[in-house]
Amino acid sequence: MTLETEAVLDRRRLRSRLSLWRTFAVIAGLLAIGLLLFSSADRAGLLDTRQIARVTIEGMITEDRDLLRMLQKIGESKHVSGVIVAVNSPGGTTAGGEALFEALRDIAKTKPVVAQFGTVATSAAYIAGLATDQIVARGNTITGSVGVIFQWPEFSGLLEKLGIKVNEIKSGPLKANPSPFLPLDDAGRSAAEEMVAESQRWFLALVRTRRGIETKNVPGLEQGRVFSGRDALNHKLIDQIGGEAEVVKYLEDKRSVPKGLKIVDWKVSRDTSWSFARFGTLALARLTGIQALEEIAHMSNDRFAGLRLDGLLSIWHGAER
Repeated sequence: MTLETEAVLDRRRLRSRLSLWRTFAVIAGLLAIGLLLFSSADRAGLLDTRQIARVTIEGMITEDRDLLRMLQKIGESKHVSGVIVAVNSPGGTTAGGEALFEALRDIAKTKPVVAQFGTVATSAAYIAGLATDQIVARGNTITGSVGVIFQWPEFSGLLEKLGIKVNEIKSGPLKANPSPFLPLDDAGRSAAEEMVAESQRWFLALVRTRRGIETKNVPGLEQGRVFSGRDALNHKLIDQIGGEAEVVKYLEDKRSVPKGLKIVDWKVSRDTSWSFARFGTLALARLTGIQALEEIAHMSNDRFAGLRLDGLLSIWHGAER
């Protein structure tokens, strides 16, 4: 067999393999589109007339426009009879918690909303719980951490050692103060403390209004203490110990939601361009065998979100100090 003949046969085999992979890709694409349409129809109530919508709040809470749009759709949906907000988050930005609170209160104007706390529901995540009509938590859920943090790095000492000086001209002494390039002065500290204190007053007023308690009478609450679910129940920070079964029972018995309704998970639809980028990264990882690329693809949606937390924070973590 000549080299030319072998080359022709190799090209034919290659075309055959490419055709096979293209066929698989088309089938996979059609299946993905079918699943997406089925899921969307299920969430919209086209496949079933009535449902309980379940929204999961996890990871770092920010002012997520996609999530807020989805909550608006839930509020407007005639097929949703009640909403379960499953919370498992240490918190996030204070403004993100505020936006989530307002969106959930809008839903609560027309349909019952219940929070189900998981492993942890603290700070901004607890703000989300305050927006609901009933808070159900496990006995060992970590909750509370009512408070606000304002953090920034300071590089002035390092810059001095490296012989680097940052020059600036600004409109006033409080502009860009505190600054990562200068030691904190009294004026900057006073302004930052006043801002944190004002946000903390807002947070505490929210707890007093929504929970009907006097926050100063709960040991450690105003100082940012965390509580177990059982302690939180004793201090009226939550309403009930339990899980999803207790949540559904509350909706059926106390809020007249029809019994036996299907619980449908509503999930946020993210930017398709980023989804394709993530898919492409995964595909490249599988083709090249480079494990690091696969890790990057899996990290893309959730873990990087924690690196974008700016502004006032309402967050708790065991190692936050």
